[in-house]
Amino acid sequence: MGIGFGYYVLIGGIMLLSWLVSSTLKRKFAKYSKIHLRNGMSGAEIAEKMLADHGITDVQVISTRGQLTDHYNPKDKTVNLSESVYNQRNAAAAAVAAHECGHAVQHAQAYSWLQMRSSLVPVVSITSGMSQWLIIGGLILGGAAGLGLGWWVAVAGLGMMGFATLFSFITLPVEYDASNRALAWLENKHLVSRDELDGATDALKWAARTYLVAAIGALASLIYWAFQVFGND
Repeated sequence: MGIGFGYYVLIGGIMLLSWLVSSTLKRKFAKYSKIHLRNGMSGAEIAEKMLADHGITDVQVISTRGQLTDHYNPKDKTVNLSESVYNQRNAAAAAVAAHECGHAVQHAQAYSWLQMRSSLVPVVSITSGMSQWLIIGGLILGGAAGLGLGWWVAVAGLGMMGFATLFSFITLPVEYDASNRALAWLENKHLVSRDELDGATDALKWAARTYLVAAIGALASLIYWAFQVFGND
């Protein structure tokens, strides 16, 4: 069983789209990093205020190395901000800091999509890296048309890939909701001007598109391998 030309076209297209979105995201953040907040607050201060305004006292805001490495960790209840976001005082930093705190608010309020996503993390972390290799190995062993051991191995791999795809799509409402919470809070508390809010909105919009591309890519790969497993003679 060989991997068809269509697969390479599919992967190449997804990689190109992902690169375009990622490059645009970096340009947007560079642009909005030049819009300094009139309130003079750093990303860390924005995060701490948003947590306090939502009555969240058990989440710590910490600095982490790297660029665009910002995330909320529900296990140890920490909002991890990259060094630039943590220290800088601009629209991009405010957007990211508030977005990550949006996840903390989701956690505190038991947001259903976040709970579903968290429940899949242990499964996906184990299976996502091996799913494609199981499919390829199973097809090599048994062929797509048969019902031998190889075919069942391929089906098992396909099921694992299905969990990863589901995880990608569940991530979408989690990310979009966190951004909506962040932007609404920034606007309602009058922490940003109209220009600053527009910059924050655009930055988060492009950040969300990286997750959308990832979900589309995961679904496209799942469909391709499903055809390989079930569609060949």
